[in-house]
Amino acid sequence: MIPLQQSMILGAVLFSIGMLGFLTRRNLIVVFMSIELMLNAVNVNLVAFSNYFHSPQGQVFAVFIITVAAAEAATGLAILIALFRLYRSVNVDDANTLKW
Repeated sequence: MIPLQQSMILGAVLFSIGMLGFLTRRNLIVVFMSIELMLNAVNVNLVAFSNYFHSPQGQVFAVFIITVAAAEAATGLAILIALFRLYRSVNVDDANTLKW
């Protein structure tokens, strides 16, 4: 059995890497991957606490987060394709120029 501290450290490291990627990168694909990494870090922490407290609630929340992450990935991919068709680029700065 993995101790709670090691799971929390793993979750914190994964979340920090995701946050760093989200804040520093300009490629939209890398930004979406960083968001997914942060969501998975939260899942690691939820499952670790669920295991520590012998309760299935953390695992249920993790499944809901995976569902939300799948919807976010589909929506993000649709936006990414629309942006690429319009500007031939996947740069975040190009998304700022989109207007109605």
